Amino acid sequence: MLHRTRTSLTQWFWAAYLVTSHTPGLSALQLQRQLGIARYETAWVMLHKLRRAMVRPDRAPLHTEVEVDEAYIGGPEAGLRGGRVLEDKALVVAAVEVRGRGSGRMRLQVVPDASARSLSGFVRANVEPGTVVRTDGWPGYAPLASMSYRHRPRTRGNDPRRAAKLWPRVHRVFGNLQTWLRGTHHGVGHKHLQVYLDEFTFRFNRRRTPPAPFQTLLGLGTQRGPTTYRQLYEVESTG
Repeated sequence: MLHRTRTSLTQWFWAAYLVTSHTPGLSALQLQRQLGIARYETAWVMLHKLRRAMVRPDRAPLHTEVEVDEAYIGGPEAGLRGGRVLEDKALVVAAVEVRGRGSGRMRLQVVPDASARSLSGFVRANVEPGTVVRTDGWPGYAPLASMSYRHRPRTRGNDPRRAAKLWPRVHRVFGNLQTWLRGTHHGVGHKHLQVYLDEFTFRFNRRRTPPAPFQTLLGLGTQRGPTTYRQLYEVESTG
């Protein structure tokens, strides 16, 4: 994460601490102001490198019982101009562990479409075989029954309120995610959305252990290869 950096280690440690301890997270503009960084681009690069270190390579799959659903994230927001205008909506699929009335860990991923290859493939990559998987009746989830999962599909109908009752945990995640993206980041473009989803997942899964995110991020940052400027800038930055 710190490969060939010209930024002081003190600023890097402060950035890691702030991004993991500040409840709503930080935008690049907020980080620039907090640390007195001269250039906005430097703060943006630091945050994106930190976000790319938030995914543990050997993380354990979700298990026991999960809710899975997908939603469209993004799109133009009223009153936003210039670099803050969101790009086209992206399809995001989520899986959340059921823990009594509450939620356990979760996963989020941008997928290209709602096909069986995308949706059932997401479950296979993130959920342990034998797990009870609760979804709606969309055909994209149909293969789960033949993939060693205990698939429990239900029909949501045309009333969106019914979906929120049938799968309350995953819909709560989507609601909180939308609020976070619009509030802290004033919207995020489609091209960089996955790293923001990774940050949201990292923070959500460690929400009950406040000291853990900072310590974990420093450790994970040593397990990744360098993130190059080309990787960061091969698509347009959105802030």
